[in-house]
Amino acid sequence: MIYINNKNTDPYFNLAVEEYMLTQFKEDCFMLWQNNPSIIVGKNQNTLSEINMDYVKINNIPVVRRLSGGGTVFHDLGNLNFTFIKSGTQDNFNNFQKFTSPILEVLKSLNVNAEFSGRNDLTIKGKKFSGNAQYNYKNRVLHHGTLLFSSDITDLSNALQSKPLKFEGKGIKSVFSRVTNISSHLKYPLSIKDFKSLIMDYILTDNSSNNLYEFTNYDLANINNLVTQKYSTWKWNFGNSPKYNFINEVKFSFGTIECNMEVTHGIIKDVKIYGDFFSKLDISDIEAKLIGVNHEYSEVKKSLSSFNISDYFSNAVIEDILSCMF
Repeated sequence: MIYINNKNTDPYFNLAVEEYMLTQFKEDCFMLWQNNPSIIVGKNQNTLSEINMDYVKINNIPVVRRLSGGGTVFHDLGNLNFTFIKSGTQDNFNNFQKFTSPILEVLKSLNVNAEFSGRNDLTIKGKKFSGNAQYNYKNRVLHHGTLLFSSDITDLSNALQSKPLKFEGKGIKSVFSRVTNISSHLKYPLSIKDFKSLIMDYILTDNSSNNLYEFTNYDLANINNLVTQKYSTWKWNFGNSPKYNFINEVKFSFGTIECNMEVTHGIIKDVKIYGDFFSKLDISDIEAKLIGVNHEYSEVKKSLSSFNISDYFSNAVIEDILSCMF
C-alpha cells in the first residue's frame, strides 16, 4: 500500500485526486485529506434539493459531486477525510467495517468509545461523527469517509438546510442524524493535525510495506485536468442531477407567483408559471424563453434579462422571479 501525502485543501482537486488514484494507480492506496468549507454531494443526488442555495451563494461555498453514492456532507478544516483504494471487490465492496476498523482502533487508544452503526456510520454515544461511502471501478474499490473532529456544526446545519418540498424526483435524499465532534469526547486536548498523525502512524505500522508518495508533476497535470474538465464544472456538479420537478410558490406585495419546472440533466424541459399577479403581456413568452436553459441562477437570470419584467409581473423585478425558481 502507498500513502498519499496530500496537503491540498481545494475540494475540486481532492475529489479529482481520488478518481486519479482509483483509475491510474495499480497499488492499494491510503490518503488523509482536508477540504476548505465545501459541500460534497453523493453521485445519485439532486444537488439543488440538498443545499441551502442562499447560504452557499452568500458564503461562496463550492459544491462538488463525488464518485460514490450516499448522502450530502459538509466539509471544513475541522473535518478529516480518509480514503482507501484496494484491488479486489469480493472482500472489499460493501465491507464498511473493514475500512473503518483502523479509525475505531485509533479512537480506542484515545479512550473514546466509538462504534460502527447502521449501514455506514461511526458514532459516539449514539451521535454520528463519520459517514462512509464506496465506489467500484473495474476490480478496484474506493472507500472514503468523513471524520468530524472540530467542525463548525452550525455551518454544517446551515449549508445543508434545503427546502425538500420544492423538489419531486428520483434523486437519493440525505438522511440527517444528530452529529458530534470527536474533540468533544477526548480526555485531553488534541489538534486535528496530531489526530491525523495518529491515524497515519497506525496505518503505516499496521502495513510494513507502506510507502509515502508525493505527486509528480505528471500526476498534478493530470489531476488538474480532471478538475478543469469535470470536478469544477456545473455539468458534473449540478447538471448530472437526476430528473426532477421543481415547485415553488412565493407571495409578494404585488401578488403570488407559483413556478413549476421539469428539469432533466440540469436543463429546464418545461416550465409553467401561475399566480394572481397582474400582467400586461402574456407570461407564455417567458416560459418559452426558459425552455432549454440550465437550471442555474446566472443562466436563468440572463434569459430573464431579455424581458422588461414589469410587463409580465406588474411591479416586480428580476430578483423576485429568480427567488421563485430556486
